[in-house]
Amino acid sequence: MPQIKIRGISLEKICSLSEELIDRLQQVINCPKEDLTLEYIPTTFISDGKPAAGYPFVEVAWFDRGQETQDRVAETITNLIRRTGYAGVDVMFTVFEKHRYYENGEHF
Repeated sequence: MPQIKIRGISLEKICSLSEELIDRLQQVINCPKEDLTLEYIPTTFISDGKPAAGYPFVEVAWFDRGQETQDRVAETITNLIRRTGYAGVDVMFTVFEKHRYYENGEHF
């Protein structure tokens, strides 16, 4: 865990940057690679009643690691996605509270 959930970008582009993304985030966050999950969420943006071009939206769900680490994670994600041709990238953080997160029936 942290969980990185990406939508608004093609599966092919996510796959092409996935190894480098996980490697870089592992270094920034200082956690084992195996703890990071990357999820592709297919989505369709709609405008004026029609499918429309969207934009990359990334959610990072994790336990708080401080503002400096959060800023570095957002910068890392943004820079890698921009290399695939997108000008704008939104990154949002969801912070878990240890007493509300359970793994196999046990909270952290």
